[in-house]
Amino acid sequence: MKRHFDVAVIGAGSAGSVVASRLSEDTACRVVLIEAGGWPADPNIADPSKWPALQNRDYDWAYRTVPQPFTAGRVHEWPRGRIVGGSSCLHAMAHVRGHPDDFDAWAEAGGPGWSFKALLPAFIRSETFRAFRNASHGTDGPLSVHLPDDEVSPLVRDFMAAGETLGVPRLTDHNSGPLSGVSPNSLTIDKGRRVSVADAYLSADVLARPNLTVLTDCQVDHLQLEGMRAARLACVVNGEEIKIEADRFVLCAGAIGSPMLLMRSGIGPRAALKEAGIECRIDRPEIGSNLQDHLLGLGNVYSAKRPVPPSRLQHSESLMYLNSDDHSSNDGSPDIVVACVVAPSAAPGLEAPPYGSAYTLLFGVTHPLSRGRLLPRSGDRHLPPIIDPRYLEAEADRATFRKAFDAARAIGHHPALAAWRAEEVLPGPATRTPAEIDSFIATAASTHHHPCGTCRMGSDPSSVVDPDLTLRGLDNLSVVDASIIPRIPSGPINAAVVAIAEHWCRQFEG
Repeated sequence: MKRHFDVAVIGAGSAGSVVASRLSEDTACRVVLIEAGGWPADPNIADPSKWPALQNRDYDWAYRTVPQPFTAGRVHEWPRGRIVGGSSCLHAMAHVRGHPDDFDAWAEAGGPGWSFKALLPAFIRSETFRAFRNASHGTDGPLSVHLPDDEVSPLVRDFMAAGETLGVPRLTDHNSGPLSGVSPNSLTIDKGRRVSVADAYLSADVLARPNLTVLTDCQVDHLQLEGMRAARLACVVNGEEIKIEADRFVLCAGAIGSPMLLMRSGIGPRAALKEAGIECRIDRPEIGSNLQDHLLGLGNVYSAKRPVPPSRLQHSESLMYLNSDDHSSNDGSPDIVVACVVAPSAAPGLEAPPYGSAYTLLFGVTHPLSRGRLLPRSGDRHLPPIIDPRYLEAEADRATFRKAFDAARAIGHHPALAAWRAEEVLPGPATRTPAEIDSFIATAASTHHHPCGTCRMGSDPSSVVDPDLTLRGLDNLSVVDASIIPRIPSGPINAAVVAIAEHWCRQFEG
């Protein structure tokens, strides 16, 4: 069975939902959106408070890393959404664009069209922000962005007050200019419910377009090539093999799915493909490399003097971005972050107090220098990839993590939190020396769920995609998702992924 379309979009996560929606606005363009998972059916997805319990369900790819030497040899769980909406159905809903300076590296890689100034219209076009109006925010975009006020926990208000007393700037929000400072988190929540990117961009009106086809539970095995072009997708739906042909293919399967599909198709580093038993059709050595992710220490935990009221939002209610050498400065891009969680939050293997009796300060590095890679085990799509993020491999990352932990502790022990703080539980007051702190960080550091970079965009010939996001070596295949990010921005990456897709669609349509 064969089907032919003008554009085939692979992956209905954050990027794919945007691309399919925007391209199908042209009624003459026949678009198919292909998703390995199904439509959301679990009511817990829509409940913002339930996100920590969503991983390892049947709509999670449930990836695992290889053991990481600098995080006490631990294997890290990497949840990724296998569902319409992708990981925007699983993550914690924080909406942070990043600091404008974060995108200098993007502009250096891909030219001025990837600067923050060039991307700002895409950020604005994507959102509806109701808290207040300024030139930085959109008011009629698909994605609803909520800035909490009355719902913010009293504990979090005291956390923010502690930062302010230490000289940390108070921000209106994280997306109106400077990033260093503290604010309640802007959240993709509307009327108390999660708004996934699919909720936002694949409305009933969009899905009713006759030129848009959505195929769910459709596993893409590999791309079939003819010369310098992608000709078709070999897919499996309910055990039936089908071929999907298109004039153009847009790969939106994410930082793991996109490079893995390319490598299964024989596009990637020749030696790695040979080892996996895959014939190399196009040698692209960088596919799967440049893997980046944010880590957070889970966490600096405090038992409470009084019951901690449950979050009315999604537990992690405020991010405090800091310049580690001067907490009062909001110049430039911050290098560390501290977050207040209205619950005990500890990495696997660490014992946390019961819910309602404790709270947590998470801490992390915004611009890690460590770079990992992923590789195929074989050409079998059923076998998970080899994921090696090489967490904390760079000494600079370990040194900056110590500063982040020191900042968390300074805030956690501040008098502004005295009404809440009984005692520090993790790591505990006995942890003082640099070696003891490093040991705790190694056991506490966990993914912030921001993998990116594995199909790096750039102007240099060794980059995976060019500044137009066309795959080098195939002139009718684009990669439009987190994998093209050259350097990870400061905060959660979902807002940037949506902007990448919006930006690319305008270029493509133009």
